[in-house]
Amino acid sequence: MPIPHYDAQQTLGFLVSQTSIIEPQVYQTRYPDLNYAEWVQPDFSGNPFARTVTYYSADTFGQAGWINGNSDDVPRAGTERSQFETKIHMAGIGYGWGYDELGLAQQLGQNLQADDAMAARRAYEEFVYRVTLFGEASKGFNGLFNYPGITEVALPHTGAWGTLTGAQIVANLRALMMNIWTQTNTVAMADAIALPYDLYWIAASTTMANTDETALNFFLRTNPLTMETGRVPLVRGMRGLSTLGESAGGRIVAYRRAPEVAKLHIPMPLRFLPAYQSGPLRWDVPGVFRLGGVDVRLPKEMVYATANP
Repeated sequence: MPIPHYDAQQTLGFLVSQTSIIEPQVYQTRYPDLNYAEWVQPDFSGNPFARTVTYYSADTFGQAGWINGNSDDVPRAGTERSQFETKIHMAGIGYGWGYDELGLAQQLGQNLQADDAMAARRAYEEFVYRVTLFGEASKGFNGLFNYPGITEVALPHTGAWGTLTGAQIVANLRALMMNIWTQTNTVAMADAIALPYDLYWIAASTTMANTDETALNFFLRTNPLTMETGRVPLVRGMRGLSTLGESAGGRIVAYRRAPEVAKLHIPMPLRFLPAYQSGPLRWDVPGVFRLGGVDVRLPKEMVYATANP
């Protein structure tokens, strides 16, 4: 039986029908280990082709005081606002198939596998994860974990965390939370702490004196945020923090996890464009996205600490 010959138009038609099946599968796939959205809320609301995002950082000032009933000198409160602009840049990742793969699938009546498309989506997620948390120097982006102008605070108990008691580890974590409380004049409190993985595992395995409870569990149960509001803070070990900080001693990050504090601009999430024939024996599906990086809008609601000073 002769093997049928498929021309370019027929092959492209087959590919278009297949991508309409593949792309919904790809968009539904989740990558829980690339949890940038857990730390910074993505904002997809901008115009997909906007060149910049403009935002304002504000700080209040003023304190009430006693005055004479006929005084003209009344204390004033106000707001200092600074305008910032973040540029939006385009990036891309795509996938495709060769003539052999397409011809065989057509001949056998098989659906094309979504593996390459999912690999492209994974590459997109990895790219956004890296830019969100660590920035991109070539585009002038700063990440959540290395943002300029964030206060570096001292912990009450220094040295290698492996030598600290459970109570000392808890005291360090509480100090991170309360530093923001002090820095914002008792207005805000940290509800997220990112630790280098080695510190996280030490906190998760060091027990409190005369108990079987770990320092991490004790902190999650008794920290100021939970005691006041009932909410449990997000505490995670994160890759890449062990080489940041002063003298690259590792960095701890604590902040209030809210869109008014830090926001990630993705005016155009990954979208796959129509398939096209890119060469004599090759068909591609390009993917594009536009990204504006992270803005820390309320820097006083975030602190850094050196893990091993």
